[in-house]
Amino acid sequence: MRFLLSVLFILAFTSAGSALAQEPMLLPVHPEALVAETGAGEKVFSIEVADDPVERQRGLMFRRSMEDDRGMLFIFEDSSRRGFWMQNTPLPLDLLFIGEDGRVRAIAKGEPFSTDSIAPPVRSQFVLELKAGTAQKAGIEVGDRLRHPLIDAVAGE
Repeated sequence: MRFLLSVLFILAFTSAGSALAQEPMLLPVHPEALVAETGAGEKVFSIEVADDPVERQRGLMFRRSMEDDRGMLFIFEDSSRRGFWMQNTPLPLDLLFIGEDGRVRAIAKGEPFSTDSIAPPVRSQFVLELKAGTAQKAGIEVGDRLRHPLIDAVAGE
């Protein structure tokens, strides 16, 4: 009987943990907007900031929708080649790889649920994830400057 109760407890705990793991991570919206300086003018986004390893690992996993003017900014300690994947992410995304100077160095597409690595051959300290198609609609291109206090602090502005 004791063994059966132990097995039932483990099964219940595992099921609860797996259900919790499939909930999207919702970080608070940063009080300062991110501004993309494009050839078509400035575009403003409200962002969540993923700046620790757990937040960066979870990112937008399990997120099914996001407003057009929202995004998640991933912040890393240094500039390096970055690789992302879309496992457990049902939302198609644009990934903007941003250098320590605040300039977009690459824009890549993220396919839902793909385990293929998204790793352009550029160094970046920040990555901004937006809903798929948002970068093009906003006129964001490689070389454009993104401004936010967390980016500007690194870029020296």
